[in-house]
Amino acid sequence: MCIACNPAFQFAFRSLSLPSRRKVLKGAVALSAGVPFVAEAVVSKSAKADGGINARLASALGGDQAAGAVLPVTIFTARKFITMERGAPEATAVAVAGKRIVAAGSLAEVKTAVGSRPFTLDETFASKIVMPGLIDQHLHPVLGALTLAVEVIAPEDWVLPGGTHKAAGSADAYQARLKAADAKLDKPDAWLLTWGYHALWHGKLDRAALDAINPTRPIAVWHRSCHEFYLNTPALAALGISEAMTQNQGQASEQSNWREGHFWEGGLNLMMTPMLKVLATPERLAFGLKQMVSYLHANGVTAYMEPGALYTPDMWKLYEQILGAPETPMYATFIADGRGIVDRVGLDGALDAVEQQIAVAPEAPGRKLMFFPGQIKLFADGAIISQLMQMKDGYLDGHQGEWIIPPDELERRARLFWNAGYQIHTHVNGDLGLEKLLDILEKLNAEHPRPDHRSVIVHFANSTEDQVARIKRLGALVSANPYYTTGFADKYSAVGLGPERADAMVRAKSVLDQGVPLSYHSDLPMAPSAPLYLAWCGVNRLTPSGRVAGPEQRVSVDAALRAITIEAAYSWRHEDQLGSIAPGKIANFTVLEQDPYAVPPEQLKDVPIWGTVFEGRVFPVGRA
Repeated sequence: MCIACNPAFQFAFRSLSLPSRRKVLKGAVALSAGVPFVAEAVVSKSAKADGGINARLASALGGDQAAGAVLPVTIFTARKFITMERGAPEATAVAVAGKRIVAAGSLAEVKTAVGSRPFTLDETFASKIVMPGLIDQHLHPVLGALTLAVEVIAPEDWVLPGGTHKAAGSADAYQARLKAADAKLDKPDAWLLTWGYHALWHGKLDRAALDAINPTRPIAVWHRSCHEFYLNTPALAALGISEAMTQNQGQASEQSNWREGHFWEGGLNLMMTPMLKVLATPERLAFGLKQMVSYLHANGVTAYMEPGALYTPDMWKLYEQILGAPETPMYATFIADGRGIVDRVGLDGALDAVEQQIAVAPEAPGRKLMFFPGQIKLFADGAIISQLMQMKDGYLDGHQGEWIIPPDELERRARLFWNAGYQIHTHVNGDLGLEKLLDILEKLNAEHPRPDHRSVIVHFANSTEDQVARIKRLGALVSANPYYTTGFADKYSAVGLGPERADAMVRAKSVLDQGVPLSYHSDLPMAPSAPLYLAWCGVNRLTPSGRVAGPEQRVSVDAALRAITIEAAYSWRHEDQLGSIAPGKIANFTVLEQDPYAVPPEQLKDVPIWGTVFEGRVFPVGRA
């Protein structure tokens, strides 16, 4: 889930005057201080997620050509290359020309493949373990930039380049941290902005509680889910929000409480326009995006995708300056938003509008920052972190879930993009939401069969065994967030879901047992964008209390590592370019100090990351 994909956020950002938007974004560009990703034809429907297609890419030494010249070859050696190729899972040497891998195997085999061509032997990784470049299948750069650039007080630790924000696990700890954050600010009228609050850990919060922290300083608390805000009295006054402004506004009024300073979901429409002027300053945007790049690099990420991208021309200019900078060692890829765009132009104009957005930065030689063509993001039900997913059997406390796009409307939108040949990625969290989504997929398959459609079930928090079998039958994929179990199973066992449903969240082993391709994502900042940590979550399913939630759903280390490499690439239709180490693929690697297969599974998250290789260039951690 993401506030950048939230209609209120998009509406608020677009509602800023053009000079205001330009001031925010161009200011960030001014503060912010190539590299090709060659688009290939979409892989055929017979291609497998093990990168087997690359056998035919290795028929010649090749490599990328620069102005007709043969590029120099570098042979990297390592203690072990983990290739993620089923036929040859390990190597000790890899030859790279330009940005492409041209040979992999033993040093003798690679030298033979290079033949008489001159090469440089690089032994930098002689004591290291090298994997395919790690992939975060799904995250949100603007949201990650803004949340992690304010005071972070969350239920879990957040380890960022500038230091660690320790968890606040109780109401007393949260209040103490808020008071300390207030005391740190020098100017009495400076805003206190914080992200990470959650009532299940931190207790009830409202305007009166925030006024008690400081009755004169404006304070804005951004909920851990990113779909709620709490404001104190000075903040309401500073933003110019009166009680009358929150009345007679339909659903937005129903989802806001002015007296408590609480705004959620549609209620954000009533406060986000002025809030963005405070939150999304040029300094904070530029700092946040740079911090995010350093954070991702430190965690070994070499490619990520933002689904449902928030796009404006000035925003894209900022992305180009920071995310697309020559020294940024990762791909930033995007797919269009099938909610916001359709809401804005209607179904009749949606395909043209989507294609226009994709055309801003299509896949092409020379691009590091791009939109994936023919892919779209849709939404079913509400957020798991706010417990607004739609559950078949409801909630223990009687509250109701929400639809982001009601099922009838979701079907109309899905049909439009399905019939146009798009790959559809759909946000869904509850088992009722999943049931409705699978009904839609089944209907579309019957109306207009499409082999290899690769529809992606995104998040996959709650499901049944029958639904997993149905996913297989319908030919869909799963991109799951394994952190849900680690982060929330304890609390949701006690509140909302009960032990059985909470422990069964993210049925990853059931997915694999059915032969359904499984990838992992962070949905940053919903979970840390640390792929080895996500793999650890899937392998161990350990909660903060030290128990294993749903032990039968633990996956193997190999399956978890594939979920952050080749299977993630497969879910993007880019397994012919990324996700494994094989001739013809892009030379993106993540360099580790230990073998993730050799360490005890409970230590997988602690394997040190030395750095990355991006398109053949070496980037030690700390350089990006």
